[in-house]
Amino acid sequence: MLLKVDHVTRYHYAPAVRGVVQSHRLTPSRYDGQKVISWEVTVTGGEKGGAFRDGAGDWVQAWTVKGPVEEIEVRVQGVVETTDMAGMLKGHRETVPPEAWLRDTPATEADEALRALADSARHDEPLSYVHALAFAVAGAIAYKPGSTHEHTTAAEALALGEGVCQDHAHALLACARHAGFPARYVSGYLFAAEDGTPHEAAHAWAEVHVPGYGWIGFDPANRCCPDERYIRLGAGLDAREAAPIRGIARGGAAERLDVSVSVAPPVAAQSQSQ
Repeated sequence: MLLKVDHVTRYHYAPAVRGVVQSHRLTPSRYDGQKVISWEVTVTGGEKGGAFRDGAGDWVQAWTVKGPVEEIEVRVQGVVETTDMAGMLKGHRETVPPEAWLRDTPATEADEALRALADSARHDEPLSYVHALAFAVAGAIAYKPGSTHEHTTAAEALALGEGVCQDHAHALLACARHAGFPARYVSGYLFAAEDGTPHEAAHAWAEVHVPGYGWIGFDPANRCCPDERYIRLGAGLDAREAAPIRGIARGGAAERLDVSVSVAPPVAAQSQSQ
């Protein structure tokens, strides 16, 4: 499937700040399930800094914006060809061993309720166990936009009984790690046809390292494994680590953020299907 992405993030500062430094994980991952046809990231007034591929296989690009600055626009535009790999991350090169992803963070630490949820889904066969974990999380946390915030932990979302894709991913990480499976948070994009399925174009899910299979993606928010509708950007121990954009502003200004994301087939592809 060909997918076109238009992702705009605007930062507003009042008063103007002296400058901004950002680190981007905004380049699609290199693996058998996706191929970049075109991709461009622009930052208004920005200067590119150093870039590198980290141990998890993600491309990290630094940007600097000199002040005074009141507004910054980060725009991502591109086309990616995707293939349904049944959630499996084949052909992805990374140097970090799977065991590194067993570490908890404050956002993913399993409390008694999360541990009980993980134990209730237990299966003898590892792959069946992880699938059961994903469905258990989906059943325990109802999808409800706006019900949580960026600092909500997995334990808090489970206690609330509702949340968004970030909460589903954090809860699955907590359960999987409690069960002994390395697991990580994945950020990316999701295209969904008009079938009523709840989703967010800027999306998140989890990957779990399953013995005999390797890394497999699981999306409790949509009760499926990532397929050709998904574009993978990068991974981390939690949402903060895997954030597509991280940065700091020099100055004590208040920051306001506006984000718009569109994921759709390119116009040419739409025309050919009609």
